[in-house]
Amino acid sequence: MSTATLKTTELNTNATIYPILFAISFVHLLNDSMQAVIPAIFPILEESMKLSFTQLGWIAFTLNMTSSVMQPLVGWYTDKTTSPYILPFGMGASLLGMIGIAYSQSFWMIILSVIGIGLGSAVFHPEGSRVAYMAAGSRRGLAQSIYQVGGNTGSSLAPIMTALIFVPFGQHGAIWFTSLAAIAIFVLMYVSSWYSRQLLKIKKPAITAKSSSTANASIKRKVSFAIGIIIFLVFARSFYFSGISNFYQFYLIKDYGLTITQAQVYLFVYMAAGVLGTFAGGPIADRIGRKNLIFWSITGTAPLAIFLPHAGLWLIFPLLFLIGFIINTSFAVTVVYAQELLPGRIGMVSGLIVGLAFGMGALGSVVLGKISDITSITATMMFVSFLPLFGLFTLFLPNEKTLRSGT
Repeated sequence: MSTATLKTTELNTNATIYPILFAISFVHLLNDSMQAVIPAIFPILEESMKLSFTQLGWIAFTLNMTSSVMQPLVGWYTDKTTSPYILPFGMGASLLGMIGIAYSQSFWMIILSVIGIGLGSAVFHPEGSRVAYMAAGSRRGLAQSIYQVGGNTGSSLAPIMTALIFVPFGQHGAIWFTSLAAIAIFVLMYVSSWYSRQLLKIKKPAITAKSSSTANASIKRKVSFAIGIIIFLVFARSFYFSGISNFYQFYLIKDYGLTITQAQVYLFVYMAAGVLGTFAGGPIADRIGRKNLIFWSITGTAPLAIFLPHAGLWLIFPLLFLIGFIINTSFAVTVVYAQELLPGRIGMVSGLIVGLAFGMGALGSVVLGKISDITSITATMMFVSFLPLFGLFTLFLPNEKTLRSGT
């Protein structure tokens, strides 16, 4: 085990530190609010810069893939060498990216600005998840829910941003979000200071003997298999989420005749329900088990998702609320499940699972954008409606107790 791994393990024995959990959750809200600017501004960019659905897909791809590729790398690095003050440094990259979004005059300038925001997110997410793990004490599920609900709340603000900021002020409205980056940097300085003080209190533990190589090989096979299934489930969930968050607004506008502002209200219902689902997922998983919660979260969404494209306008509100709530109950739980599979690699596994979620959403954005250009936005919505059925693969996940016992 590395020094950083041992430190993280020892820190986890402390009592739950709620001020730090709420602080890192608040910054998660600010960080993901800035990320939400990108899909929120899509209708504005489509009209003002005459961008195609494919180009919009590439913008989302750039944002999500930048953070997806970098998050596991950042986590791997910080697992080996703790870097508390990398958090405010990364947020500085997001601040520069927000300035670029406000004043970009071409597609390629937008792409470069989005790279800055993606890099900032890549630094924040694995280290933010580590801070939540360190401050959790024995309440890992609750701590991760508190942390993740901040991010989901920030993401849910995208429709409100479009209706209240980008519709009246256009692209230049993005400049207001630089203040969010500045506030986040200030709060992260406080969090990083606490992080540093905690590390100074820890004595270097003695090196323990290695376990049986046979037992290790057996556990590694089970862990690798479980991580592979989790990755596939994240793929299905993120692909579906990408379809709703990035393109469903166009479906409502073109097929139901809604205005941009009206479409944002429906999208906000879905996002807001996701916030509630994220927070509820941890306590529910404590009662029924993480594997069971993941199964019912994704698979349970399937009937509603398949019916959604055929529903009348009056049914869309309740359907979006239920879909958003149910499918997001597994968001934080999936991260905790993966962390418990690899407790010595908290940063890397958090970056892998959360970063992978963004990466799969990035791939989905490009694919779905291309499908929309070739066929229609209606055909795209029909396609994504079947993705939650992949939740059936949860049945192949090993039980948490079985993995922990090594049998």
